[in-house]
Amino acid sequence: MGPFGSNIKVDIFIDFGIPVLNGSNLQGHKLNEESFNYVSEEKADSLGKANAYRGDVVITHRGTLGQIVYIPNDSKFERYVISQSQFRLKLDTSIVRPDFFVYYFHTREGQHKILMNASQVGVPALARPTSTFKKVSISLPSLKTQDEIMDVVLALDDKIENNKKINENLEQQAQALFKSWFIDFEPFKDIKFIDSELGPIPEGWRVGTLDEIATITMGQSPSGESLNDNKDGIIFYQGRTEFGFRYPSIRLYTTEPSRYAEPNSVLLSVRAPVGDINRALIKCCIGRGLASIRSLFGNDSFLYYLMLSQRTSLDIYNGEGTVFGSINRNALEGLKIIIPPHKIIDKFDEIVVGIDSAIKSHFLENERLSILRDTLLPKLMSGEIEV
Repeated sequence: MGPFGSNIKVDIFIDFGIPVLNGSNLQGHKLNEESFNYVSEEKADSLGKANAYRGDVVITHRGTLGQIVYIPNDSKFERYVISQSQFRLKLDTSIVRPDFFVYYFHTREGQHKILMNASQVGVPALARPTSTFKKVSISLPSLKTQDEIMDVVLALDDKIENNKKINENLEQQAQALFKSWFIDFEPFKDIKFIDSELGPIPEGWRVGTLDEIATITMGQSPSGESLNDNKDGIIFYQGRTEFGFRYPSIRLYTTEPSRYAEPNSVLLSVRAPVGDINRALIKCCIGRGLASIRSLFGNDSFLYYLMLSQRTSLDIYNGEGTVFGSINRNALEGLKIIIPPHKIIDKFDEIVVGIDSAIKSHFLENERLSILRDTLLPKLMSGEIEV
């Protein structure tokens, strides 16, 4: 089990050392190493069995239940400290591969076995997590069969991961182009510059407000009774918790939609914290944690990269301490922005629309590959389909 909360408080974190895992590190199948807090080696040593190593499996037992990952052999660090909401286990690798084990518990059957001892009173938690998990039974094929199954599954995952890296690179290119044009003004250095309340800008440009180039819809949550996960109604996004790279993940639907976001609209989190950004893939319903921002002139790509560039400006609406951060419609509509001539905005959109189209194509391919993987996995593991 992870350490008691009193043994690992925020005030002991340091800039670098032994990484401490939290829920964000347990997204997916393999340990997510995008961000960590750290403790000293001495502190990690004092936590004993709360240290996890390559090949170990880490499971959430409180909070976001159903999370389970393995620490790969090529992880960034040799050891980690698990949090008070997690427990770890070490497998007998002579009979089971850690990745096979974890992928099994991501199937519907495996998730059911993790969650069958869950309590929903108060904070969701697994009752007696280590003792009950030890009693879970699974059918294990031979290591040879496990190898063959994982060859298929990991090939799909490699393709998905490669598409993600391509998309990240493409978006970085588009953001760099936006910065070059609309922040550093590099293509316009030969034009006369004039003073403005946002600093020097090229002549012919002006400072305006967001509502001059976009229409804004603040979200409104439908009734809880209308929500479902069986695809009845229209996709519903509650807030930033569903945000991913570029597009949100689908968890819920509603039969009583009230406020909509149109395809390609910018989705902005307007509550705790303010400023996270995604795009609507298709028409959807948005809850009160989100706003939809749609270009008045069809320049959806320009608007998306503009809003990405405004995240620092939106930070002032995030509360400090116990203050709950939020931004209202008037403040959002009145957000001060630099507005270039429309012909320049159109030219930017012409360039990046191809980038955005490629990102969307890779995203949709990953959706199909994920469905294929998740459909094949239980059939391969049960022997219904032979490798």
